[in-house]
Formats: sequence, structure tokens, C-alpha cells
Amino acid sequence: MTITDERAALERLYADFEAAHLTPLWTQREGLMTQVPQPDAVPALWRWSVLHPLAERSGTLVPVGRGGERRAIALANPGLPGTAYATPTLWAAIQYLGPGEEAPAHRHTQTAFRFVVEGEGVWTNVEGDPVAMRRGDLLLTPGMHFHEHHNTTDEPMAWIDGLDIPLVRQLDAGFFEFGPDRLATRATPAASRNERLWGHPGLRPVGAPATPSSPLMAYRWEHTDAALTAQLELEDEGFPGVLEPGHAAVRFTDPATARDALSTIRTEMHRLRAGARTATTRVVGSAVWQVFDGTGTVEVGGERYEVTKGDLFAVPSWAPLTITADTDTGLDAFRFSDDPVYEAIGLARTHREEPSA
Repeated sequence: MTITDERAALERLYADFEAAHLTPLWTQREGLMTQVPQPDAVPALWRWSVLHPLAERSGTLVPVGRGGERRAIALANPGLPGTAYATPTLWAAIQYLGPGEEAPAHRHTQTAFRFVVEGEGVWTNVEGDPVAMRRGDLLLTPGMHFHEHHNTTDEPMAWIDGLDIPLVRQLDAGFFEFGPDRLATRATPAASRNERLWGHPGLRPVGAPATPSSPLMAYRWEHTDAALTAQLELEDEGFPGVLEPGHAAVRFTDPATARDALSTIRTEMHRLRAGARTATTRVVGSAVWQVFDGTGTVEVGGERYEVTKGDLFAVPSWAPLTITADTDTGLDAFRFSDDPVYEAIGLARTHREEPSA
């Protein structure tokens, strides 16, 4: 067979592959099996000073009700055009509820949480259990739990929502159901039923069964703040507890199992004392961070951001991340990630580079 005949035969072979909806590995391997992760998502920053005014404007123009259901504005990663995704597995949004407004009940397969950077006065009813939302609180809504929100004050309130919408979409596992139009309850107790049952450190109610996600729906700032403060105090006294020098961190966990509070999303709070700098870290899997208090500098994937209260930033898979707190303020930041998913399927990997002296 001549070279010309071989070339013609090869072209016919590739044409037949295409007609049969086949693709040979030898033309695809470099794209399918890269030497290191090559995420489509890119580092991205969303400033609270931009987000909040836009949410306020939407509050005067866009109603809350059936159909759209929530006045939530998603963070759209520039590397994922045509989607409303912060990363390939995580959805994040600012949600805004005006004075006296109600967001009706629904439930869905997707796992969700709310984190409050400022304000109070909104209650989220989860399966009919009224849970107060206040500054610094993490509120959970596990998958297929009916939930609704209502603002009991004459002031608007905004918070961030985090969900695994992109992950569930890729897995073709999404279900959604409308709930009743009327609120399950208008009660506004200081402590929800789930907190009264599960919110006692180190004490598990014997008669309550374990659930796929945490049965505790509210993780209160007073406890988070106290835990972070204690870690740094112990460091000053020469005892272990911090993640690294000047860097305290806590993970929100299921009080029944000690695993992550949510099955597909890891939630953490980090505190850097003034002037502290983290090790440069790469993680397989993605994350979104929100600055809760203080100011600092974030270096992620070659980008550098000066950040302050409320700002959010996305960290793509295997992108190097370094955070430095300003010398006069320190920095508190909330992190949520897809870490539990990667750990469950055996793909988790972390690389840390210690700060240079």
C-alpha cells in the first residue's frame, strides 16, 4: 500500500469513526488525561460594594413569588460562559429579602446553606422549624427539606446562598417541588427546635436518629467566634490548635457523626491574626470564600486581590492560594468547597508550600 493509499484509508477510517459517533483515544489523550488539573473556571472576585447595591435595585423591581421563587443573584464565573456557576460544582448567590417579604416554600435535591455577613430579622423555616438568621450564622438546608423565608422587620436583609446546583446538574439528579403558598409558621423563637435538641456541645440526644446531613440547622456566630478566639489564645500560650501560625480555622460538622455538616459541601470559618500569611496551597476541587470581617490580600492562580468585608472570590481546582491579613485588622473569612465529594470518590489531593522566611 502506498503512502497515498494509507492516507486515504486513514481518512476513511476517521470518517467512519465520526459516522458511528466514535472518537479514538490517541487523538484525545492529552485533553482527556492532563498532567495536572486544567479547570475551565478561573479565579474571580465579586465585591460586596457592587453586589449589595445591585441586590437593592432588584428589590425595588423584581418581586419574590412563585416561578422565580427567590430574589437571588448568582455569581457567574467568567471561565464558565453560559452558566450561572461560581465553579463547576458550586453555585453561590446574594439573596435579598425586603421588609415584610416572604419567599414561599419549596424543596429540591440540591443541598443548600445560607451565610449571613450582616443584618438580622429574617427567619428561615426548615421543615416547619423556624430558624433565626443573624450576622455570622451558618444556616443549613439539606436536600429535599422544605424551606421558606420571611422578613419580620421594616429593613431589608441580604445574605449569601451556597448550593451544589452544578454538581447535581452534571449528575442528572435534580428534583424540585413547590410547597404550600402560606408560611408553615410565623413563630420567631430565639432557638429553633433543632438547636434545642442538637445544639449542646459533645452531647448527642440518644433518641434522635442520624440523618444524611447535619440535623442541626443553625451554627451560631457566638460559638464560631469563641472557638477561633480560643485557638489563637492557645497559640499565644504555646499550645497546639491552630492550622498554621496565626491561622485559626474551624469546620462545621454533623454533631451526630462528626462528618461534614452537608454531604456534598464543606463549610469552614478561618481567622488570620493581623499580619498573618497562609501557606500557598493547591487543592483538587474548588472553593468560594467570603470575607466576613477585616481586610487583606488574596493571591489565587496568578491573580492578586485586595479584599474587604463581604467580598467573595472563587478558587478553581489546583489553583495556588495565599491569603495575607492586613497588619492592622486581621481577617475572618468563610469558605465553602466541594471537598467532601472529592474525598468520597478518592480524588482529593492537597499540596502546601510553607511561607518563605
